[in-house]
Amino acid sequence: MDPRDQYPKPEYDGGDLTPPGLTSQMPDRPDHGEETYRGSGRLTGRKAVITGGDSGIGRAVAIAYAREGADVLISYLPEEEPDARETAAWIEKAGRKAVTVPGDIRDEAHCRAIIDRAVSDLGGLDILVNNAAYQMAQPGGIADITDEQFDRVMKTNLYAMFWLCRAAVPHLRPGATIINTASVQAYLSSSALVDYATTKGGIVAFTKALAEDLADKGVRVNAVAPGPIWTPLIPATMPEEKVKSFGGDTPLGRAGQPAELAAAYVYFASPESSYTTGEVLGVTGGKPVS
Repeated sequence: MDPRDQYPKPEYDGGDLTPPGLTSQMPDRPDHGEETYRGSGRLTGRKAVITGGDSGIGRAVAIAYAREGADVLISYLPEEEPDARETAAWIEKAGRKAVTVPGDIRDEAHCRAIIDRAVSDLGGLDILVNNAAYQMAQPGGIADITDEQFDRVMKTNLYAMFWLCRAAVPHLRPGATIINTASVQAYLSSSALVDYATTKGGIVAFTKALAEDLADKGVRVNAVAPGPIWTPLIPATMPEEKVKSFGGDTPLGRAGQPAELAAAYVYFASPESSYTTGEVLGVTGGKPVS
């Protein structure tokens, strides 16, 4: 199939969403692989935590992991409960255990609680996917970024990742993996996303440093760098004119769908990537990540 035509091209209708946004409110709903992803047992018996697992990339990864044989805990904001229930249903439909943990990962105690719930409710932890993120486009650039917004972006995207990893490491055995969600914004940074791009560059550096730190424990750390991916975050945080044309500037001429990211996260979680750590895999529709 021609990748340019595999999914719709702009314009997109995301609906009138307020942050964090719900999938059910989007006229043009994303594809999370609900009807297409086929598992082959690559993660049988594994225990995974996925932050932001209610929707978007997180939901696609949760569905794929469950169909590959993993039990999955998803964390999300309380206002995202409807999306979380739908994701949990897909996990259970795959015959795996689903644990849902609402709360705000800007709170260190909640990050520790997520890991504790994985250990108690799933029986251990093998895969940590730091996927939750916050952005709010400011076309006016740095002058329009308030201290409150900057703090929220930093706490959600960087602090929480650090807190979750620090809490998880004592529970990770050799063969475990940490997978962080970076972004093409770490390499092709937008002036409207100064704070967000800053955190995504930090995630790349953190991934490489932590990979070196944990290598002697047999724990691998990698990152996926998505390009423009169609999720509720986009219509909830970007100007309408940008939403309509979203992804149209990629070489493939369209936004990506969450389903197109799932295989990358499965690869990094599976033994197939056993000699890969400290790497960033771009899934960007052709935009460079180097």
